[in-house]
Amino acid sequence: MISGARRRPTSMTETTCHISVSLDGYVAGPDQSRENPRGIRGMEVHRWHLGEPLNEADRRARDMLMRPRGAYVMGRNMFGPIRGPWQDDWRGWWGEEPPYHAPVFVLTHHEHAPIEMSGGTTFHFVTEGFDAAFARASEAAGDRGVDIAGGASTVRQALKAGVIDELVLDFAPVLLGAGESIFDGVPDPGLEPVEVIHSPLATHVVYRVGSAGRTPEDGHSPRGA
Repeated sequence: MISGARRRPTSMTETTCHISVSLDGYVAGPDQSRENPRGIRGMEVHRWHLGEPLNEADRRARDMLMRPRGAYVMGRNMFGPIRGPWQDDWRGWWGEEPPYHAPVFVLTHHEHAPIEMSGGTTFHFVTEGFDAAFARASEAAGDRGVDIAGGASTVRQALKAGVIDELVLDFAPVLLGAGESIFDGVPDPGLEPVEVIHSPLATHVVYRVGSAGRTPEDGHSPRGA
């Protein structure tokens, strides 16, 4: 089911973020590990796009999730379960051909040489922080736009930096009770819902970011100003 006017297509130069979340605001459960990368019960928020056939609303949301972007920024926890210095020959969760097909800039405190994968994905490891990773991703993306691929800490940093133009949240009807939240410590980003579609497994909300609650006095101009 679709509510509200159909949104305009996202500009390819915009910065996007698309992430699944529980009703109590967690994008992953507690105790993430190699055996349980989404944390305890974390996979429950992703049931909407697993398996075929998909509900029409879920198919549309999956198409938004998988739309190609020019570059990606992700956190180290999104890239893998390893903490501290790098160990083994970890190359990500996705096999030899990850779904990105573009440069991916991974935030980390530990240096690592780039990892080139099949299908056009190369993982670049950035130790200088979010701003440096986003600047490199923006340069690599050109006019094709950047996506903030997660996890929660990276999304929080992107929201605090004010770089996200469009945020899509897939609300799954589950309560995790604990885990990783994308809004902890984040000032109100000024979210304006512009499209809502839903299925029995999720409610997908497309938000414009910075459309409300931002003034020049806040240090951020409204989007499009």
